[in-house]
Amino acid sequence: MHPLKLIETTPGKYSLLLNAGSTEVDDVIAELGHEPNGYFWEGIAQLIVQDEAPALAGRIEYDPEGGMFVAYGTDRAALEDLGERMSALASDEERMRELVTTAEEAGFEFDD
Repeated sequence: MHPLKLIETTPGKYSLLLNAGSTEVDDVIAELGHEPNGYFWEGIAQLIVQDEAPALAGRIEYDPEGGMFVAYGTDRAALEDLGERMSALASDEERMRELVTTAEEAGFEFDD
């Protein structure tokens, strides 16, 4: 799941973490006019849930910061699923370019 990490913060509560600026696609994100911060990655997570994994909707909450993406909740399986999907995207420049371009064409606004 690299570069994301899933940790148990307290018994039964989990956080999915990504240090912003630590992925292989940071240059592509900047090239597309965005800052690869935690808020941008929240938008990516929302798009993944909306378009690829609607069964995760309502099972994950977000609390990003400038330097870190954070998703959390009690559903470890949902966070693992999201983490695997985001991990694959964090190393695939072509897919990132396609996802951001398609989202913007559809009117999605990233909050970065």
